[in-house]
Amino acid sequence: MSDEMILVTGATGKTGRRVVRLLEERGAVVRAASRSGTPSFDWTDGATWEPALRGVTGMYLVHPDLGTPQAAAAVAAFARQAAAAGVRHAVLLSTPSDAWGPAQDQVLATERALEHAGLEWTVVRVRWFFQNFSEDFLDDPVLSGEVRLPAGDGKEAFVDAEDIAEVAAAALTEAGHAGWHYELSGPRLLTFRDAVEEIARATGRDIGYVALSPEAYADEQRAQGVPEEWVQLSVGLYEHVRSGGLASLGDGVQRALGRAPRDFSAYAESAAAAGAWNA
Repeated sequence: MSDEMILVTGATGKTGRRVVRLLEERGAVVRAASRSGTPSFDWTDGATWEPALRGVTGMYLVHPDLGTPQAAAAVAAFARQAAAAGVRHAVLLSTPSDAWGPAQDQVLATERALEHAGLEWTVVRVRWFFQNFSEDFLDDPVLSGEVRLPAGDGKEAFVDAEDIAEVAAAALTEAGHAGWHYELSGPRLLTFRDAVEEIARATGRDIGYVALSPEAYADEQRAQGVPEEWVQLSVGLYEHVRSGGLASLGDGVQRALGRAPRDFSAYAESAAAAGAWNA
């Protein structure tokens, strides 16, 4: 692997930093892409693309605005430039069709842009991350002892960011993954209430789940100063869960890695043991 250089966009994110670690463990040379990196990389600045692609043979693509026309156009242009520069394989972090909602056409356009760019590709479609509860926007509510969401009792196939990263690393360093759409999920469906209760058991703390109406949740977010566009986006995302539209499992981890995906309870126990929710 010493002659392989892999570009990782979103390299400081939940999956990106794990992909970097796993690729380096496999012997690949990794270029972690960021605006502050050397060379710098910015999806909105095409002048940064050529230096970032120089010498690269594979890439992991995470666009922060997936589901927008801007993302579809940027991935299309970048993938074509990458293919012309000699990149052989790209892995795109995407979402499953039943989670797309109003953005369905744009997410599909982004995937298709990669597929027609002239290089080998793998699309990794993922669900809500386990790590949202310990490394992102649900961490503070867990620490507060009360998680208040408009997800009702809808079920979701939460997935471990470690599994996502392992699939991406395998696709970029092993044969047999080109042309696949991997639908990644955990091994079972959970409500947000179920997830919170498992974290409570793992931590030994009293943590409750409060099912809010979409209207009440929106009002609470506005009162906290959240911009309206983010209020509407988050309400829409939770509505996909609330309606039962995400109540399906994917077999991508098994297909890609030959093993079952990690269970939420194992994540909760290990995160608790590592002090993720120590007040």
